[in-house]
Amino acid sequence: MSGASGRSSRSDASEPPHAPVETDGAQGPAGAHHVPGPFSARQEHGTQDARSASGEPGGVVGETPEPVPARSAPGTAGTHEEDGTQDAPSTSGAAPRAHGDGQEGAVPHAAATRVDADAEPLARTSAGQAYADAEREAVYRTIRERRDVRVGFRPDPIAHDLLTRILEAAHQAPSVGHAKPWDFLVVDDRALRTRVHDLARAEREGHARSLPGTRAHAFSGLKVEAILEAPLNIAVTVDPTRGPRPAAGRDARPMNAPYSAALAVENLWLAARAEGLGVGWVSFLDERDVARALDLPPHLDVVAYLCVGHVDEFPTEPELGLGGWAKGRPLSWAVHHDRYGRRGLPGREPTSLLEETIAAIGALSARAVEEARDRQSRMAKPPGSLGVLEEVSVRLAGLSGECPPPIPEPAAVAVFAGDHGVHAQGVTPWPQEVTAQMVQTFLSGGAVVNAFAAQVGADVTVVDVGVVADLPPSQGLLPRKVARGTADPTQGPAMTRPQVLQALETGIEVARDLVSAGHRCLITGDMGIANTTPSAALVCAYTGASPEDATGVGTGVDEQTHKRKVDVVRRALEANPVDASDPVGTLAALGGLEHAALAGFVLGGAAMRVPVLLDGVIAGSAALAAAAISPESVSACFAGHRSSEPGHAAALDHLGLRPLVDLEMRLGEGSGALLALPMLQASARALRSVATLEDSGITAAP
Repeated sequence: MSGASGRSSRSDASEPPHAPVETDGAQGPAGAHHVPGPFSARQEHGTQDARSASGEPGGVVGETPEPVPARSAPGTAGTHEEDGTQDAPSTSGAAPRAHGDGQEGAVPHAAATRVDADAEPLARTSAGQAYADAEREAVYRTIRERRDVRVGFRPDPIAHDLLTRILEAAHQAPSVGHAKPWDFLVVDDRALRTRVHDLARAEREGHARSLPGTRAHAFSGLKVEAILEAPLNIAVTVDPTRGPRPAAGRDARPMNAPYSAALAVENLWLAARAEGLGVGWVSFLDERDVARALDLPPHLDVVAYLCVGHVDEFPTEPELGLGGWAKGRPLSWAVHHDRYGRRGLPGREPTSLLEETIAAIGALSARAVEEARDRQSRMAKPPGSLGVLEEVSVRLAGLSGECPPPIPEPAAVAVFAGDHGVHAQGVTPWPQEVTAQMVQTFLSGGAVVNAFAAQVGADVTVVDVGVVADLPPSQGLLPRKVARGTADPTQGPAMTRPQVLQALETGIEVARDLVSAGHRCLITGDMGIANTTPSAALVCAYTGASPEDATGVGTGVDEQTHKRKVDVVRRALEANPVDASDPVGTLAALGGLEHAALAGFVLGGAAMRVPVLLDGVIAGSAALAAAAISPESVSACFAGHRSSEPGHAAALDHLGLRPLVDLEMRLGEGSGALLALPMLQASARALRSVATLEDSGITAAP
């Protein structure tokens, strides 16, 4: 059960990601048959303050520049996604190719073992061990067409021999120490299944209440379980203590037992698909509640609760994708070479996420722009009467490449948080620990960004890229700390080049993952005591504005503190001469970790061709950096509001953006951009929904 937590009262072992449980020969309640299955023989990523001296960043976008994975070529990985899993390679029958003769599945010639002095070593093949083409095709087809089935179950019973076969397949999964720590509790009693169904319904309703409006509406249309519709359920459990002591590999890594049980679930799933049976994993369940409902012994944990049965048909694509809930990740995002962040499919040169993202950013579609302008001229209204919103809708069409463009919903605001070494210069009366305190306020739902996001139906994600304090794990928090704050830019660069590259790529990955999760609009948010000072320095560096013109009062400092801020900005610029040919270096010298992450966020949104709604001066200065790195990224940017900070006006003028809202706000957090979200969405909806003069039978003006 994805997301389920462990039961400390029921097991001493560490809990797996999909809470494990086991039934070591125990008999469950009436109607639940404990089936152990036929016998058969058979680094956690840590915080980095810097990368290598080469400046190689750490993350990477897809192998192809398209924002949405393209159809795979034969022999490459498919793009059918389900719940974050990647489908298997294409089943064109391709086996490992021998370099010697180029024949697929052929035994290499004797000469293939020779290595010429100037030739690449010839690889051996395992053709003698490979399955025949048709058998290989069947294996890959089963993997490719596996589906998490939630609808279409038939009431027909499952034959005993068929059920035994898929349990046998599950039981042959690999396990540490050959312990086979799983058990299979087959549940067909209607009353017992109803009890579990009631648990799932309560869990689903609670989750729905936590979602913002647009997301909640989409979620309401999803079917998340078929506990009662399927003819039987199977609870897969794990006993983390099973096997001889000491158990090789298990005592050092207790999670290996539930990991092994998860492999048993996958085996069961694939065997069921090959037999024409549908399987649905019920993720909206608390495994502790399920364990109690099934009256499991206290040493067992539940790994998965599955609905199994014959189905009318299998979906052509994963149901979450068909419903528009999520897109999933292509294989090229997940393959790394030698070091995390150097990504690329086998046989291709690894590249960095930043390079890949820049290559994916393109101009607006001229065709879609022309179509949108033509439609605006024919809509049932006087031309130009919607003012700025008309041009906004045209740009949305050009960005998406279609007219009318999709409504930019659901939306997500990402609040990037970091601390600043320049705080030591006395540029604000607020203590630095307020950054961490405000992050906790965001996570508890008590900040302005939370209130405004709830009002407009946006998700809130908080990203720690550089908070000095340690932040405890929390729902809604992405721990991506690059460093504990920046250095003082008046004394030299605020960040090293590896640090700024890592922060840039963090922002790109957050943007990419939010879009892959189904969001169609990205909103910038920020938090960092003293961050208006580096913002002013960045505005000066990228636009040529003077410190006096770019530096504002921030959190409301007095005149003396404001003069100090202006002087600090001037000294930072003197300590870090601007090189116009090196925008990344400028960002490293003068910016903050949240500025760099926000710049990456803009670049990532542009590469994925979704609108990025900018907030105030922190976002504006970050957008300047993004534009300096990739000028075409501005095409994805929309100014949510104009901050009262003077540097923001300079940034918007330089970017050529007109704000949708001007309410003299200067809070940050994403607050101003969130207020502008309904206007952005309304511009697209008008272009999509308003009738034309011709359709309405209205006579056009001469």
